[in-house]
Amino acid sequence: MRTGKWFQTAAVAVTIGAVVAGCSSSSSDNAASSAAPSASSTEKITLTVATFNEFGYDNLYAEYMKLHPNITVKAKKAATSQEARDNMNTRLAAGSGLSDIEAAEVDWMPEMMQNSDKFMDLTSDDVTGRWLEWKTKAATTADGKLIGYGTDIGPEAVCYRSDLFAKAGLPTDRDEVAKLLTGDWNTYFNVGKQFVSKVPNVGWYDSANAVYVAKLNQMENPYSSSAEEEAIIPLDENTQIKALYDEVITQSVDNKLGAGLSQWSADWTKSFQTGKFATMLCPGWMLGVVEGNAAGVKGWDIANVFPGGGGNWGGSYLTVPEQGKHKAEARELAAWLTAPEQQIKAFKLKGTFPSQVEALKSTEVTENTNKFFNDAPVGKILADRAAAVTVTPFKGPNYFAVDQAIQDGITRVATDKSTEREASWKKAVEEVKSIG
Repeated sequence: MRTGKWFQTAAVAVTIGAVVAGCSSSSSDNAASSAAPSASSTEKITLTVATFNEFGYDNLYAEYMKLHPNITVKAKKAATSQEARDNMNTRLAAGSGLSDIEAAEVDWMPEMMQNSDKFMDLTSDDVTGRWLEWKTKAATTADGKLIGYGTDIGPEAVCYRSDLFAKAGLPTDRDEVAKLLTGDWNTYFNVGKQFVSKVPNVGWYDSANAVYVAKLNQMENPYSSSAEEEAIIPLDENTQIKALYDEVITQSVDNKLGAGLSQWSADWTKSFQTGKFATMLCPGWMLGVVEGNAAGVKGWDIANVFPGGGGNWGGSYLTVPEQGKHKAEARELAAWLTAPEQQIKAFKLKGTFPSQVEALKSTEVTENTNKFFNDAPVGKILADRAAAVTVTPFKGPNYFAVDQAIQDGITRVATDKSTEREASWKKAVEEVKSIG
């Protein structure tokens, strides 16, 4: 979920049915309307698509090439959002080298909005009304230019290992687990203390940083004001972030609830096979990641609950850089990939929860179950989790840089164990000062 500099995003504390009522649909083949750029050439071309983490598009590329024999789609997948962001910024500055389609993650989309002249205006009649309103607004400039097509949103639930819960004498049925964890963050941490007291050498959760992000996404103004001109709150004056930093370190390190892993690292990936933690804070897009890393491991399930009520982590956009040689064809591919029909397929394959209004009404989403997660009704669970979100943070152009400085500070203490808590915080304070 993303907010922009020019507006405060609407809370998603409504039912999915109410959100999608009265909105328009779009065609699977996504033929360009009269307002869309022409992409009717039969010239044989190659389109590159740069994503990160897991978008669920691998099968869709093959389908698109079958529908368009003159087009070859070449996929580029960065390991992390940070890696993709660095590549984007470097090649935007150079004026060349970007893919025909570049994915942008919500936390650094405001940076791209500051460079909106370097991206194609994707406004077109054939996509009008396709997305949740706040999803479209986050990629729309003050003068009405749309620079990104929404892919997914990230409502969070709790994924858990039922076999490890059983070892700790905790309930294993997903409805009972939801009851057990319903409440504030202290409820989640207190159950975790029960768990680690019964199951030694296994963390309650995988990553201190994941807990930090989850709690951060329940704050309205974590790092800056919501003013037209963003004003970063100096970290040495930001009492709410210092309190959150201290809480995460205390719970993860002092109370030994964290497994000491850094998400996306090699150790984290391997840990799914060795049972290093019992729960994960899971946005929809994480389900495919878990299934891929935990292939062959029995016991994974997902509960319709989240500490503190609701939270959204992540979600992305597809952009078309102006430096591309085949912008019209790239726009058509981006529009097709983000059409409801395709996003439903991506959701069913990898759990990436759609942001398209027609997809959210589809029984293919609402009645979807996931065999790997013990046949959990993931469609209903994620829809309920989306409806539970009542706060979305304001994220200005400097959000990602500030957030990275603090998360690096947490990593030094909770994962690398290379720096003491206060020394690491002071380093983060100085790094944020340098941002301006």
